[in-house]
Amino acid sequence: MKNKALIGGLIALAILGLIISVCVWVGKKGLDGLSNTEESAVTRPDGRPQQPSVPSGAPSSPEQAQQVFLALGNPSSASTSDPNNYLLVNNYFVLSYNRDKAIPNWAAWRISPAEVGDNPRPEPDPFRPDERLPKGWKRVTPSDYTGSGFDRGHLSPSADRSGSVEAMTATFLMTNMTPQTGDLNRGPWQKLEAYLRTLVTRGNDVYIYAGVYGEKGKVKNKVSIPTNNWKVAVAVPSGSPISAINENARVIAVDMPNVKGILRADWQVYRTTVRRIEQNTGYNLFSNLPQNVQDALETKTDNINN
Repeated sequence: MKNKALIGGLIALAILGLIISVCVWVGKKGLDGLSNTEESAVTRPDGRPQQPSVPSGAPSSPEQAQQVFLALGNPSSASTSDPNNYLLVNNYFVLSYNRDKAIPNWAAWRISPAEVGDNPRPEPDPFRPDERLPKGWKRVTPSDYTGSGFDRGHLSPSADRSGSVEAMTATFLMTNMTPQTGDLNRGPWQKLEAYLRTLVTRGNDVYIYAGVYGEKGKVKNKVSIPTNNWKVAVAVPSGSPISAINENARVIAVDMPNVKGILRADWQVYRTTVRRIEQNTGYNLFSNLPQNVQDALETKTDNINN
């Protein structure tokens, strides 16, 4: 009887060991499968990174803002290691700042229903230096433009951030300003800003890059005066993911001279292609999109007039 009991116990232990081994094997396969699923979620078949999901509401942190506003790509690979291509991020827009020129190279943001409203321009005068710049860098002040004959021209406009006073106030940082002629700033540039906001009222989110290039002197030997201001906007149905952007998406690209005499000009006369702007600036504006979509969007000129 003792021998039978001993044999029975050994058989039971062997069966238990087999069951444990099978469970471990099944669990490992399940984890491997999950790992493979996660990998496929972030990598496209062509090996390029998968486009990240983009929150539809207003960003609640600089990290989320960078994810949202640079969803199409970082045009100049701006970072905090290059003083003339220095990445500055807040909750409301992202920009590349040029220390030596004392102006931004470009700014990126999105207009959506969550980011526009009816808040008035902040008072008192909200223009101010940007204290986020590294210690030892010269800081442009509002008075640096006084008597220059140039406006303190926003790249990311305050009205695009009228959903809150805090957001609007952020756009008056001097790192968001470039010297613009009054005719450009209050003429076709402003008209395009207003038009892009109408696209939001028609049910779109609008992803925007704006920037400058060229130099024709300096204000008070400190602030570079660009020869041209450019802007690129992509409209998608409100709330749509970036992956919804295809070859048929509407793209508006303009390149405007920073000159006098154009106050009454319509913004449409300055339409061009994204590819031409890339050639003039050296930037890669849609680097996160598939190559075939980039090629289609970057080579067509917008022709819609309403």
